[in-house]
Amino acid sequence: MARWVGRCPKCQSWGTIEEAPSAGVVKVGGRRVVAAGAPATPARPIAAVELDSARARPTGVAELDRVLGGGLVPGAVVLLAGEPGAGKSTLLLEVAARAAAASARNGTDSAPVLYATGEESAGQVRLRAERTGAVHDQLYLAAESELGAIVGHLDALRPKLLVVDSVQTVSSAEVDGSPGGVTQVRAVTVALTALAKSRGLPVILVGHVTKDGSVAGPRVLEHLVDVVLQFEGDRHSTLRLLRGIKNRFGPADEVGCFELRDDGIVGVADPSGLFRASHDGPPAAGTAITVTVEGKRPLLTEVQALVAGKDIPSPRRAVSGLDSSRVAMVLAVLERLANVKLYDAEVYTATVGGMKITEPAADLAIALAVASAKREKPLPGGLVVVGEIGLTGEVRRTTGVVRRLAEAARLGFTRAVVPAGSELDAATKAAIQVLEVDRLQPAMRALGM
Repeated sequence: MARWVGRCPKCQSWGTIEEAPSAGVVKVGGRRVVAAGAPATPARPIAAVELDSARARPTGVAELDRVLGGGLVPGAVVLLAGEPGAGKSTLLLEVAARAAAASARNGTDSAPVLYATGEESAGQVRLRAERTGAVHDQLYLAAESELGAIVGHLDALRPKLLVVDSVQTVSSAEVDGSPGGVTQVRAVTVALTALAKSRGLPVILVGHVTKDGSVAGPRVLEHLVDVVLQFEGDRHSTLRLLRGIKNRFGPADEVGCFELRDDGIVGVADPSGLFRASHDGPPAAGTAITVTVEGKRPLLTEVQALVAGKDIPSPRRAVSGLDSSRVAMVLAVLERLANVKLYDAEVYTATVGGMKITEPAADLAIALAVASAKREKPLPGGLVVVGEIGLTGEVRRTTGVVRRLAEAARLGFTRAVVPAGSELDAATKAAIQVLEVDRLQPAMRALGM
């Protein structure tokens, strides 16, 4: 505490005290802001920092490891968000079981895995584990919704992995507010993050989402954690996409594919077959195959179109799995510049297998599928189409054409329509026959539309 001193307490002389700045005290405008404290750990040269503490350990689920950048890093906090019923708990129960099995195989380095559930009872989780085959002696369940109780379990078990399902159901007695509120969610996440960093314990948090699909709770929640994953999927489809939103330890644009089955959830290493309808006969009118890129993964997707009726006063425009605004733009370009009359007919466009396409590279496939449906002329077999369409009918270049065509060639496609000026290497041209177009009309004429 600062006070006035006129006489030196040591030599007892008057007027000898001189003002001097205190060591480690930062002042702004004459006011004390902060004083130096004892560092928790001494600063070290960057070359002396050990790398083992930041190396990822595989989870045993290949598609999850792809999105995480190799696996879980010790001390990392992962937030997995998704709509109810998407399969978040099923996926994490599978991850916990595989981590427990790997821990049991390590022998001397064996440590359990703790699955803390605040939404279900331990019996309900056990029933799901029985159905999916995720029962293991090293996997421990704790039906707790109080943070202090979860920390007590951590002290007793010393696990190698903690799964909390979900962070919105956990509350702390030290903080005011109801469970799921902004204050409680922030406090619980801060406490669990501090525990993860101090103990080198990877923590996976399940998060709820709002109506618009964003993570529920305060926005700072996404800044507190190291990794944010979004689990997406239509409840009427078995396809699930795990999308990386934020990742401090790896790529933030990677996508993993899963299929939800009655006996659990499994990774799909080659998901292109899920996004295409199988046709045993000749090509059907109104279909076009494109190659979309999700993260760094090229996926073949089938776009279907149906043009029905004529002289309808108020025709419908129905879209499923595509960007409705881009479909409306493509239809306008078709009618204005390609002489495809659609003003009095109903137009339905959709993707196959529950895939959602938002990138403009699918514009050309949408246009050719609609033109094929209108004129009842199927596109040639073994053809993929990639390209963005502008308002004047030009076909614009898109990214990753070589990677897209390599995937198409691997799956047996022999022809491709791409934007003019695409930088194609010799290997790509040798693997697949490429037609480069600069406008929509020449592309339609070349394909007999």
